[in-house]
Amino acid sequence: MKYKLYKLILYVFTLGAIFLVYTLLGFVLYKGLASISLELIFQDTDVVNALLLKQRVFDGIFPAIVGTLMLIILSLAFSFIFGFASGIYLSVYANKKAKEYINFCFELLSSVPSILIGLFFLLLSIYLHEEFLTNFLPSLFLSSLALALLVMPYIVKNTQYALDSIPKHIKLLSLKLGLSKTKNLFLVLIPYCSKELLSGIFLALGRACEDTAVIMLTGAVASVGIASSIFSKYEALPFYIYYISTNYADQTELNQAFSAALILLIISLVLFLLTKLIQKGVKRKDGYY
Repeated sequence: MKYKLYKLILYVFTLGAIFLVYTLLGFVLYKGLASISLELIFQDTDVVNALLLKQRVFDGIFPAIVGTLMLIILSLAFSFIFGFASGIYLSVYANKKAKEYINFCFELLSSVPSILIGLFFLLLSIYLHEEFLTNFLPSLFLSSLALALLVMPYIVKNTQYALDSIPKHIKLLSLKLGLSKTKNLFLVLIPYCSKELLSGIFLALGRACEDTAVIMLTGAVASVGIASSIFSKYEALPFYIYYISTNYADQTELNQAFSAALILLIISLVLFLLTKLIQKGVKRKDGYY
């Protein structure tokens, strides 16, 4: 009887969580679809010329969409390089004391509020600008570094857990056949857990998509167009949504913020589906699954 009661309680809470998720998505869809259009994205600019970057979009959110994609790609590139290497070191090469210390550092980093990371990089840019690099200002590059630091713990932990979860006989088999530790790592272990590694990248991607506090302090602005380089200021959808929702003049502008939120969700969904397709491709290629 108690077992059935516990099962019912868990079932109700699970349904409640699912209901909340679908309610949120439905609300964004309902509000966002009312104003979403090519005019919202491109305004009066010719669509083809805007996509080919031959003509600037002034009032539409196309620059924010491009800026968001650039921000995601750069931040994931930076975080993957350092996070992947750190995860490999923790799983394969680090001793017990080093693991405990480094894991503690990354756990501490993962608990730091994003606003503090943004503030740190803002102050860093001011210091570098005044003391060493006069042209170094808040920019897409600085925001990417800040976001990379924010999402790095996810990639480190995921890489470490993926490698640690490999069965011991898989780890030892190629070593017994004469492969070096490095070749065993790159030819056997990483391909074996490649699916889990890609899952960690998606988790980091989701975190990088939504953060506003970091980019608000490190380079995102309301209206500047598409960034001419990674060292320029830029527009991004999270900041656009924040800016419009806190400064809207009428219901039409607020609905535009909902439409931008819907587009951001669509971007996240597309990137998620691409990750899944890559996972399936890896699954067929390595032959371990």
